[in-house]
Amino acid sequence: MQIFLAVLLGTLFGFVLHRIAAASPQVIIDMLRLRDLRLMKTIIFAIGLATCGLFVGLATGLIDAAHLSVKASYAGVIAGGGLLGLGWAISGFCPGTSLVAAGAGRKDALYFIGGGLVGAFCYMLAYPWFKQSGILDPISAGKVTVAATGSEAYPALAAGLPGWLTALLIGVALMVVAWRLPLKMQPPGSGHSPTRRHPGTRTANTAG
Repeated sequence: MQIFLAVLLGTLFGFVLHRIAAASPQVIIDMLRLRDLRLMKTIIFAIGLATCGLFVGLATGLIDAAHLSVKASYAGVIAGGGLLGLGWAISGFCPGTSLVAAGAGRKDALYFIGGGLVGAFCYMLAYPWFKQSGILDPISAGKVTVAATGSEAYPALAAGLPGWLTALLIGVALMVVAWRLPLKMQPPGSGHSPTRRHPGTRTANTAG
């Protein structure tokens, strides 16, 4: 049953990624160049909504804090994040969206997946060296969260506030940012203001 649910949810997630064009390299590159912010708006809003949903679920008992898995902070995360971002900007794919793109028939995604597997194999071989270098050692307290999760295993930076309140403040702020971002950014010197549409508005052409 768990395998079935995993396949079902994974399929639905992949379908949504494809529908919002998250598997399109051109859309990704335009987002990173700050030309087309539609996907960025979607990602930021989804993070905010998920943040609120998770901590409301924890506060109401719908979600057990024992199921949370917080990763430790270490220097390798910063270095790895930089490499991931660089590869994302160059190729227009990340590990998840490349699988969606391959499923949609994009052949270039197969090269990306192959490169990712080779990179993972090389990291496996070099892991002992990385381990000895200290780049994988936890920074500060290691597994720390911003909002209190209710689990003693993960200390919180905002321990004095209820976790759900901290999460709602952060989540709502992210959703407001996503709502206020324009859909597209005009190149400098174009003389046009950024495009921002609100629900219920329509664009009209004016006669000269």
